[in-house]
Amino acid sequence: MVERQRLFGTEKLGGRAVYRVHAATVLAGICLVLYHRATHVPAAGTGRAAWLGMLAAELWFAFYWVITQSVRWCPIRRRAFTDRLAARSAVCAPILWACICIFKTLLDETVVTISTDISFGQGLYEEMTERIDSVVKSGEVPEQIRVNHKGFSEWNTGCTSKDHQPIVQILIDGKDIGAVDNEGNVLPTLVYMAREKRPQYHHNFKAGAMNALIRVSSVISNSPIILNVDCDMYSNNNNSIREALCFFLDEEMGHKIAFVQYPQNYNNMTNNNIYGNSLNVINQVELRGLDSWGGPLYIGTGCFHRREALCGRSFNKDYKEDWNRGIKTQQHIDQTEEKAKSLATCTYEHNTQWGNEIGLKYGCPVEDVITGLAIHCRGWESVCNDPPRPAFIGVGPTTMAQTILQHKRWSEGNFSIFLSKYCPFFFAHGKTRLPHQMGYCIYGLWAPNSLPTLYYVVIPSLGLLKGTLLFPEIMSPWIIPFIYVSAVKNIYSLYEALLCGDTLKGWWNGQRMWMIKRITSYLYGVIDNIRKLLGLSKMGFAVSPKVSDEDESKRYEQEIMEFGTSSPEYVIIATVALLNLVCLVGGLGQILISGKNVLLNGFFLQIFLCGLLVIINIPIYEAMFLRKDRGRIPFSVTLASVGFVMLALVVPIF
Repeated sequence: MVERQRLFGTEKLGGRAVYRVHAATVLAGICLVLYHRATHVPAAGTGRAAWLGMLAAELWFAFYWVITQSVRWCPIRRRAFTDRLAARSAVCAPILWACICIFKTLLDETVVTISTDISFGQGLYEEMTERIDSVVKSGEVPEQIRVNHKGFSEWNTGCTSKDHQPIVQILIDGKDIGAVDNEGNVLPTLVYMAREKRPQYHHNFKAGAMNALIRVSSVISNSPIILNVDCDMYSNNNNSIREALCFFLDEEMGHKIAFVQYPQNYNNMTNNNIYGNSLNVINQVELRGLDSWGGPLYIGTGCFHRREALCGRSFNKDYKEDWNRGIKTQQHIDQTEEKAKSLATCTYEHNTQWGNEIGLKYGCPVEDVITGLAIHCRGWESVCNDPPRPAFIGVGPTTMAQTILQHKRWSEGNFSIFLSKYCPFFFAHGKTRLPHQMGYCIYGLWAPNSLPTLYYVVIPSLGLLKGTLLFPEIMSPWIIPFIYVSAVKNIYSLYEALLCGDTLKGWWNGQRMWMIKRITSYLYGVIDNIRKLLGLSKMGFAVSPKVSDEDESKRYEQEIMEFGTSSPEYVIIATVALLNLVCLVGGLGQILISGKNVLLNGFFLQIFLCGLLVIINIPIYEAMFLRKDRGRIPFSVTLASVGFVMLALVVPIF
């Protein structure tokens, strides 16, 4: 008997031996830095508290660096062989159910779903979104549209986005032989669904919408594979479905795979990634690294799910998937629609395991992450498929406010997971491997990175101005590990970025945004989680706005940073930038006036760090003092930052 060829291959990325040597030397340097901190604590008095704070910050940075090594230790690359899939005439391609989630102002969380075994009907989807946009602008559905288009027939004047009956309409019946396009091609089944919303019932946001979709699809197609795509993404690779099927249908490994995750890509990034929103390193390094330990996390879009795994089934090596499953009996459309509506009501999930053991989990803004973690803990694996041509492309943030909002939501939600019963180190203990748990925690610990980062960009600079030494002198041998760790880590970061397709300037912009996000988005994530734990507030769901006016779009294309409003986060950004400028000028002035080279030798690293922060914040100074456009930092923000800087200078911190 001839053994069948594999439908996908797995390739280990090269250069790991060299990388592990690099990591070992960095680890040795980190240990020396921490040893120096612990053994050279100043005597009680000036600088002791600041020194201990530096030790705490560096301990955290060391711990987080170790966590990030889990995804860089042995990353892999997957490759699907679609030609071999096509050659297997004996295998019937399973039906696919694609879920496209739409979040709109009026008809929020309306869902368009398409059932097909090839791809989803992009033209029909775009046409429908245009109609929805027109409804949003007018505030009501015109009578003519309601008459001509079935999808709007039930949206009467008494309906609102938060109070309406369940709506399920089969707009195109794929089983109807007359359902063809202008060229005679058979059209896929197209279903419009808006689950019931009532003010007295919590709708559980996107997770609730997805769970309603899973149930509705079970009575329309009951397909074994479900594709989840967000509304701001479109199909860019007509092979994406075939490649996903290669993973599921592979005889040797396919039975273990719960979902195939395609990386998230944006089509509106500037050449030099002005807001650091390129996900190249995450996609090409971190997701592939997670893949080697059991699979990438579920990121909420661009994901092909095995229905049984998504609905709570634990992995069993003896389980055989019925790829030809589906609704075989012919039922009248009206009967199917009524049955589907009963599955999309507010009360259907009461006293069931939906949102807990079945479907997407409730209770967290990043429901996708805990859902994927739970699937992994049930014994399933996942794969990351990153073809040369991106499978799905979306729209990324184009302003500073959008970027901060998006990362605030991500960091807050992921940190809430780390603080909950779903913390990977506890929830996944004994169920997945330790490096896999560490990989999940890279994102769960984004938020607490804010505190040591804020400390590091403020205290050494103030120490320079006030004459407090916080690093070894330039002639001390202890300066070597500090310089080595900083230099080698940044050189490797640059190498990694360039390898993933970023530019040199793009990497530099990414470093700036890395700092900004940590002292704003991630800081807010920590604060909101603390408030939640204290019962002071509840976490909310924030949809990142992706629409900018013409002037903002022009500045974005020119790679000019956008501020324009008096937001509190801009006060933090401006204060940190201005504080470092004042400390650098003041500190260097004192050294030059004193004429003592010994001071220059002693404060070399603090001068270098402060100077680097000033250089990286040049666009902030331009927005504060030089720019005249509407995207500049408002005068009120500049004034507030001046006040906070003056306060920092007079408060006896040391």
